[in-house]
Amino acid sequence: MEDRRSSKADVCARQEMKQRLKDQSPFVVAVAGNPNSGKTTLFNALTGANAKVGNYPGITVDRRMGQMHLDGVGRINLVDVPGAYSLNAASTEEQVAIDELLGRHGFPQPDAVMVTLDATTLDRNLYMMMQIMEFGLPVIAVVTMMDMAEKEMIELDLKRLSELFNIPFLPVVATRKKGLDELRNELAKLLPTVDDYEPHPWFWEPNEELCKELSRFEQPLAHRRHCMNTDARRRAYALWLLMSIREDNELFHIPPKAKKISLEIQAKAREAGRDLDEEGVLPRYRFIDSILPEVVKRKQGQSHRRSENIDAVLTHPLWGLLVFLGVMTLIFQALFSWSDPMIGLIEDGVGALTDLVRAGLSEGFIRDLLTEGVLAGVGGVVVFLPQILFLFFFIGILEASGYMARAAFLIDRLMNRIGLHGKAFVPLMSGFACAVPAVMAIRTIENRRDRLLTMMVVPLMSCSARLPVYTLIIAALFPAEQTLAFISIGTLMLLAIYAISTVSTLIAASVLGRTILKGQRQPLLLELPPYRVPDMKSLGMDLWERTKVFLTTAGTIILVMTILLWLLLSYPKDVPFSKDYESLIAQQEADKDAVAELEAERDGEALRHSYAGKLGLTIEPLLKPLGFDWKIGIGLIGSFAAREVFVSTMGVVYGLGGEEDEESQSLREKMAQAKHADGSPVWTPLVGMSLMIFFMFAMQCMSTIAVVKRETKSWRWPLFMLAYMTVLAYVSSLIVYQGGRLLGFE
Repeated sequence: MEDRRSSKADVCARQEMKQRLKDQSPFVVAVAGNPNSGKTTLFNALTGANAKVGNYPGITVDRRMGQMHLDGVGRINLVDVPGAYSLNAASTEEQVAIDELLGRHGFPQPDAVMVTLDATTLDRNLYMMMQIMEFGLPVIAVVTMMDMAEKEMIELDLKRLSELFNIPFLPVVATRKKGLDELRNELAKLLPTVDDYEPHPWFWEPNEELCKELSRFEQPLAHRRHCMNTDARRRAYALWLLMSIREDNELFHIPPKAKKISLEIQAKAREAGRDLDEEGVLPRYRFIDSILPEVVKRKQGQSHRRSENIDAVLTHPLWGLLVFLGVMTLIFQALFSWSDPMIGLIEDGVGALTDLVRAGLSEGFIRDLLTEGVLAGVGGVVVFLPQILFLFFFIGILEASGYMARAAFLIDRLMNRIGLHGKAFVPLMSGFACAVPAVMAIRTIENRRDRLLTMMVVPLMSCSARLPVYTLIIAALFPAEQTLAFISIGTLMLLAIYAISTVSTLIAASVLGRTILKGQRQPLLLELPPYRVPDMKSLGMDLWERTKVFLTTAGTIILVMTILLWLLLSYPKDVPFSKDYESLIAQQEADKDAVAELEAERDGEALRHSYAGKLGLTIEPLLKPLGFDWKIGIGLIGSFAAREVFVSTMGVVYGLGGEEDEESQSLREKMAQAKHADGSPVWTPLVGMSLMIFFMFAMQCMSTIAVVKRETKSWRWPLFMLAYMTVLAYVSSLIVYQGGRLLGFE
């Protein structure tokens, strides 16, 4: 049965190829290579502005596709394969790379592969190229960074490399468009011959025992289209399975029988004291080491010595840490201060557009929907762009220059103690500014488990949106004249809040890493790349692509949720007001202050009768043990749009209007004077501390939930994050309030 299935698949594959040539459908060429090997720069140089970016189904790994035209061949579809150091599936990117190169997971197998090889680190790059060639794919080796190799006094014998591997080795400097014409010509010669392409023999031979074990995969792989063409390809795929499958990893669409065989072989090898990794990896490196003296001549020039001197500082336990703190300070300055004017311009622009729409439409549901729902939602999406762009601009600079690897190496020793990846430090610290760009920055972490763990704890960092809430509560309930050792109580409380949030984040990471996201943390394996000047064009294209992705995915969710919140806070409209506000406003038309006061009072009463107000009254018994009344409950509901909205919601609830901010003396006084029905104060220092603790831990930000959903491609993790943070906030607030009461504080 298996043989018939395999034969039928071979016939179908040949028929599909003939039909494609007949229809002149475009060839598919993959661009593969190690990270920082110039792969994406080459892709951009060949495709220009014709690239489209999406995601692989179910995961957040960019899938970039573009087109180019070759004389005599026609249109070519180029695929930018995620950067990977090998095809051993140690990371999601490597899993995707093997899927793309073998035509698995619903994607067409490429007709040819352009493998980028960094001229300055040729030995590491040749390993992945050999793996790709073992699958029988037509390969062109594109040697990049030739200008850097010249500066570092590295000489490559590309002619000898072509003879050894029997494929073209072409020098290219993509940033300067050097060598691209020769590459196009070589590709134009190769593609029409792919049907008759004869796979190269392997450059190494597995030992006898390993060969026998690989033959066990013959039957379960016989009908797999992506590895059926030749015995060599089946053997290559079998070796990949044997080296990649583990009990705890999540490979895509692996035949169950093949997985079972792989785990059985691994278990027997361990019992026999054999190291399969050595048997399947070291022979390739032995071959590479044997040919390097022939093809690479390296002289230790001034550039190499300069890199070593810089590394001695940047990776030093003390000086390197000081430099890293300086870099993070610069990023913080950009996220907090430099982005603020742009955020203000966006808010002013959205406000002006809202006023224009409001003036052009008659009063009613459509006008309210557009101004308070749609435009408010659009503003709530676009307002994140300055911080997102600044953060990814700096991350792009750090990665392209080679510094990010040094920073990760330096910080990994500290992060490893709490179970986090070295690269988690930048997103965590960025969370002090805003969780939205911080969550998006987590994709720089290769391992899925480490990404999820970091994502689940980043929102615990006290972002800038919480600061207005803290400021309002501290100013209203802890007067500046109250001091302790010449420092105001309010200042000490604010410092304590940020310290507690940071420590809590690290504790949460440690707990989640040992429970819900239990798993062995992947060690930080990296080679320090050479220092380079970033390609600003590629960086600009990457920022533009990220902007489009954010606006079209997370932005859609934020917009919908904004409209839903607006409906909760604004409806029903037929509210039984206690006064005839319209008549009173008409009578006081000449007195603007009186009109504003009446309108604020009316809006506050409308909010109390809204669906959100009714929900606040409904949940009041649940909030009472925390010291909160129904008005605070409405504020918590409104703050889900954005945490700082709590302040303006309190302004509406207390009849002052939605224009109030944390600096409003009137709002502070209203809060301080508010009384319960029994005459006791609503707001006390203990209530203030309880509320600040609640805001410190609660997931009161729909934008963060939307971005986490976008990054994980599932509602499972954002809902889990919402649940555990809400429970953590409630329990912590309950302990603070009830514990304070037991100790005699009010």
